[in-house]
Amino acid sequence: MEVTKGDGGLKKRNCCGKFNCSKADFLPEPSFKDWPSYFKALGQTGSRFRDRITARSSEDFELHEVRARSGHEMKKDLTWWDLCWFGIGAVIGSGIFVLTGEMAKEVVGPAVVLSYVVSGVSAMLSVFCYTEFAVEIPSAGGSFAYLRVELGDFMAFIGAGNILLEYVIGGAAVARSWTSYFATLCNHKPNDFRIHVSSIQENYNELDPIAVFVIVVICLISVYSTKGTSRFNYIASILHMIILVFIIIAGFTKADTKNYSDFAPHGARGIFAASAVLFFAYIGFDAVSTMAEETKKPSKDIPIGLVGSMTITTVLYCTLAVVLCLMQPYTKIDIDAPFSVAFKDVGMDWAQYIVAFGALKGMTTVLLVSAVGQARYLTHIARSHMITPWLANVNSKTGTPINATIVMLTATSIIALFTNLSILSNLLSISTLFIFMLVAVALLVRRYYATGETLDADRNKLIAFIVLIIGSSIATAAYWGLDSSGWIAYVITLPIWFFSTLGLWFFVPQARAPKVWGVPLVPWLPSASILINIFLLGSIDKDSFARFGLWTLLLLVYYFFIGLHASYDVAKDETVASAPPRLEEGIVDK
Repeated sequence: MEVTKGDGGLKKRNCCGKFNCSKADFLPEPSFKDWPSYFKALGQTGSRFRDRITARSSEDFELHEVRARSGHEMKKDLTWWDLCWFGIGAVIGSGIFVLTGEMAKEVVGPAVVLSYVVSGVSAMLSVFCYTEFAVEIPSAGGSFAYLRVELGDFMAFIGAGNILLEYVIGGAAVARSWTSYFATLCNHKPNDFRIHVSSIQENYNELDPIAVFVIVVICLISVYSTKGTSRFNYIASILHMIILVFIIIAGFTKADTKNYSDFAPHGARGIFAASAVLFFAYIGFDAVSTMAEETKKPSKDIPIGLVGSMTITTVLYCTLAVVLCLMQPYTKIDIDAPFSVAFKDVGMDWAQYIVAFGALKGMTTVLLVSAVGQARYLTHIARSHMITPWLANVNSKTGTPINATIVMLTATSIIALFTNLSILSNLLSISTLFIFMLVAVALLVRRYYATGETLDADRNKLIAFIVLIIGSSIATAAYWGLDSSGWIAYVITLPIWFFSTLGLWFFVPQARAPKVWGVPLVPWLPSASILINIFLLGSIDKDSFARFGLWTLLLLVYYFFIGLHASYDVAKDETVASAPPRLEEGIVDK
């Protein structure tokens, strides 16, 4: 551990990468020096929390001082070409190859294509928000850094916890889906390759060692080199695209329009219920934003990479959903390997192996890009000392965050070993929709509020309009989630959302304009993103919300006992305080 002392305290904290690490490498802050110091810190929890909840970081601080805590710079090797293929590789995986069949058969029918449209619109709105932030704050922290700059430390931490949950659960879900298609390729059922343990609770008792093995291999590849990972990804993704084109063309040759006769058997409720789960299929593009720190020309490369890859993905998803439901009646779709079995049922037995291989290829690239993205999130969170700074270490030889990669993929492999896909997909959608909603709120704050410039009256109006936008969106989602067939509530909640957005547009002047690339139609697009993301949350089952609530409770326990005190110590260190004013500063409490 390298520790440089200034007059006021710790200046740099980064583990040197050696194996003789001590407690100081994991908890170097003064609050954890000894038990008396820790108990003293706990006694100041209230005042420290009041300080950190008002604290906002700055762009320069995130891009320079915080980045320096990793000890070594990440290599700037990526272009828009890399980002575009990273985006495609990150997104097209188990969502389309597994969840499409499950949703079409059990929830929505052939109207699953409309579910993909709804999810795609929501994802594209989020892509716009992410792109503006990634261009102006090209940091490995992604949405954590964006939230920290605009909404402050506390909301950034809550967001960070859900970001990490998203990546761990998403990787586990894809890894278990990998096993399903591998079984199809070998003419077996998925559970033939899993170990059943009757003493463990249902939905957690089908152990999946193949998923764990795949994650270990992905870990080894991702720690080697980001540029090398990129080359592997876009070559593999090009092969994957060729297979997808084959599926579409071959599938249409076996299409039967009679299979579309009962298009939406479960009506609008089924379409939106499926959209909430199928949002899982679009997850992954946010990982591309974490690579901004390694991009040669962020202002040019990021918009092309993010928006371009999401456009291609949405078109492919909708087309593949149409093909699947035209090939066979939705009631006969196989849940585990829908496309492979569909080709087998229409007499193209040989094609099922091409499809299975393509699915495996797609899931492998999803896991690879996820591994790269999640490690960079964890690295930046560790730079803030909300978690141990040991995880912020960037290896001097590979230029990759090895510690963070290994820790994240270890957690992913444990979840993948035990947990059923249906539980993972629902919980993942909640976490992701919540994060995307926060990023949209942060964008509104960014455009309409600037410290020291925005008038108090305008700030208060901004807060009021944002509260009304979020509140009306929650009310709309809650009414929908109660399974009510009425419409009176929508006549109240939707106009409140509309006039709140209109009021924000008309009565509050924008405090800043984007420097290079910005979201169009502000505040309408970010506000629509908030509405759609929250509305989709209303279609997710209550058990998933209970698990989400438990995870949030665990986050708060960790924050108040460890994360709050570590980040407070770093923010109040005199070497940080001597930087430009208000960097990581909240209410001064000495």
